Amino acid sequence: MNIFNIAMKEIKGNFRDIRTLVFMLAFPIVLMLVLGTALSSTFTTHINVDDINVLYKDTAGGHVTPYFNEFIKTAEKSGIHFKKAASDVDGKKEVKQGDYTGYVEIDQNGMQLYLNKRNSIEGSILQGALTSFADKYNVATVVAKAAPSKVGSALSSGKHDDYIKESSLSPNKQPGAMDYYAIAMTTMIALYSAISASNLFQSERVRRTADRLIASPVRKSEIFIGKVLGNIGVNLVCILLVVTISKLFFKANWGDHLGVVLLVLLTEIVFAVSLGLGISYLTKTGAGPRVIVMLIIQVASFFGGAYFKIENPEGIMKFLTDLSPLTWINEAINNIIYANDLSAAIPAVTFNIGLSILFLLVAIISLRKREGL
Repeated sequence: MNIFNIAMKEIKGNFRDIRTLVFMLAFPIVLMLVLGTALSSTFTTHINVDDINVLYKDTAGGHVTPYFNEFIKTAEKSGIHFKKAASDVDGKKEVKQGDYTGYVEIDQNGMQLYLNKRNSIEGSILQGALTSFADKYNVATVVAKAAPSKVGSALSSGKHDDYIKESSLSPNKQPGAMDYYAIAMTTMIALYSAISASNLFQSERVRRTADRLIASPVRKSEIFIGKVLGNIGVNLVCILLVVTISKLFFKANWGDHLGVVLLVLLTEIVFAVSLGLGISYLTKTGAGPRVIVMLIIQVASFFGGAYFKIENPEGIMKFLTDLSPLTWINEAINNIIYANDLSAAIPAVTFNIGLSILFLLVAIISLRKREGL
């Protein structure tokens, strides 16, 4: 009962601190909105390709021209527009100036394609379409020698209206900017729980209420457990509010396994509180724990991808990102949401709980050596 009463007192006291409460809620939400909006283009997986304009000259005649004209009609449906060049027009110069994506010359010796390198994507599409036509025509030429009556069927086989096809191994399973920063800001603010935890008993010493608590008919262990549980409860409520706001107002994707995601976040809060407590008992100065904790949080946030996405790090960068607790927590949550991999929670939860026990043992051993809190 004493533990419950102390925990409730801690929760009520924290909620009366409006400045801290606003920081824990407003800070991640504002950053989520700003970064998610400003960096939305860096998370897009789609590439918009404009219509492709092609200049061509056809001096081949014979069997090539009718089939090439048919190819032009089909290509129009895919946004590839061919324009026949006048005899006095320098097609290469037109392409070089950027007026056209490519220039095609067709004569008795074959087909030549000239591309503008500045339009690499459009050029690749055009090259692929023309290669498809050339390959099919070459097959038809071989067929013509063996069975002339089947040339038409050889050229028309596999006819399609779309030269650009897109397929994905995991469609719609990548986070957008708002989805990414909803997770990143939530895990970052959960790590900020270490700041309040580092001041959990220091504030009692500064207000000179620590001696009163020790003199009261309550065991030191009950005071310790009650205050720790209260601090965890306050930070958990803040995290739940951040998740709810991001889901309702920003439409962030938290997946179909929200319970497992919240379990990972809860263990992160426990780890952060334990980290703050452990550091507060390892340092002797009053301001020392807060400075050390703030430094750890900022470094962990930077290398953990809180402010910008770090993709495929190598060397020393990979070593530093792997040290950040936000790296393994964010990876676990993303795998749960976008890969439905519930087992991804196991390593994150194990790390969080294991490190929590380590820092709590440091705090408990230090507390036993002290006469007060």
